[in-house]
Amino acid sequence: MAAAMSALAVVAGGLVSAAVIGVGPARADHCDPAQASQEQQGQQRNNRNGNRNQDQNQQDQDQQGQDQNQQQQDQNQNQDQNGQNQNQQDQNNNQQNNNQQNGQQQNGQQNNQQQDQNGDQQQNADQQGQGGGRAVLDPAQNPDGQNSDGQNSDAQNPAPEQTAETFGRRNRPTRNPGQGNNNGNNGNNGNNGNASPSPSPTASEDHNECADLGPFVEDFVDIRRVAPRQLDARIGRGGSRGSFVSACGTNRNGHNNPDNFIVAPGVSNGAHHLHDYVGNLSTDGFSTDESLAAAGTTCRLGDKSTYFWPVLRDRKVDVNTEDADGNVGQVLRARSVTLQFRGNATSQVVAMPRFLRLITGDAKAATNGAGNARAAWTCTGFQNRISPDKYPLCPRGSQVVRILDFPSCWDGQNTDSANHRTHVVFPGQGGACPQGTKAVPALRMTLTYSVPQGPSYAVDAFPEQKHNPITDHADFANVMPDRLMQFVVSCINRGRRC
Repeated sequence: MAAAMSALAVVAGGLVSAAVIGVGPARADHCDPAQASQEQQGQQRNNRNGNRNQDQNQQDQDQQGQDQNQQQQDQNQNQDQNGQNQNQQDQNNNQQNNNQQNGQQQNGQQNNQQQDQNGDQQQNADQQGQGGGRAVLDPAQNPDGQNSDGQNSDAQNPAPEQTAETFGRRNRPTRNPGQGNNNGNNGNNGNNGNASPSPSPTASEDHNECADLGPFVEDFVDIRRVAPRQLDARIGRGGSRGSFVSACGTNRNGHNNPDNFIVAPGVSNGAHHLHDYVGNLSTDGFSTDESLAAAGTTCRLGDKSTYFWPVLRDRKVDVNTEDADGNVGQVLRARSVTLQFRGNATSQVVAMPRFLRLITGDAKAATNGAGNARAAWTCTGFQNRISPDKYPLCPRGSQVVRILDFPSCWDGQNTDSANHRTHVVFPGQGGACPQGTKAVPALRMTLTYSVPQGPSYAVDAFPEQKHNPITDHADFANVMPDRLMQFVVSCINRGRRC
């Protein structure tokens, strides 16, 4: 009973704690996936211990019920035996009375004294038989149905223990693979997923505000566990082998905003996540061809093109906690940015038209599906191992790498399209452009980062995407002078590296 009452107090206390916990602003250091993993492991241990305690209480109560049933069976058996003994004694009495009457009829008044003596002897025998019948009753059970300690035999399972047992069954902690908090603080998940175990009420006080933000531990992979694969198609005899690199820096000037003039023109915070920009200095949600052409640039050789991508954040640092879209943590500036224009595996390339607009990847791939996803994550020294849907965990001394390839088969007419995709598409599996399209210089962005150890970083994303690595994406608008674009095409088609 004491163990069951203790279990009830612990469970009820946990629910009270969960009920009074409030949800405050997201704290980046409390949204660290690595820290969340430790909390989840601790909660799993607590859940297992709680289940064992509840199971033991249930076993004790079941055993108590079995003992009660056995005691009741023994009592019933004894009562039946007593009844049989009493019936047998009554039969003996009746038989003796008949014998006495017969003796009286045969012997008359002369045998009266002898009959009285026989009657006394029979009475003593009756009393002895009745006393033996009562002796086989359970000594712990008295005639009025009470135990020797004064308790009713029906009260073997007191109400508090039954209540605790029922409460424990209904509220036993469970593991939800989607993620979320079983105490009701968060309507999770999951994810998942992929998915995560529920935090304890105490852990929820620190983590409930970011339990639904993502990313999750399962969104990370040791790069050494990723199978090697070839990223590029083999260049054939008619292919173009050269390349051109536009040097535009790493955004040291801090050009950032959550806009996207290609996908959401004329809208502030149209992306709901922060972008890094290099190249054109004026790019925001209200940019036009004319404003881009009139602006300055961070690129050499007068390249006024705009290149942008969502930032990466250190989730261990408590920064940006008031962000309405859940993009919390310290922005990590890329250690290096390589903007390389490359050729086609089967043909020569033609010049891009000025103001051509391109996107790669899908910022909503976690909910849209992987049809347009183009994420490619790896580590320096492991570029032959590419993860399309996991953040890489790199060995010490190795940096995280994002590879963002753009489509390069142009329809020959349009600089944009309604979905920003159909006017320029990707080459086929062998590297050739589809019929009716022309190969243009293929842009590849390669970004490297020094990140904190472990699963403790994330790419900015739309809130519902939960920072899934599959949502990595980037944007580009060509604002190169025509003369510079011709130089790029020449380098690529002649096999030069410029």
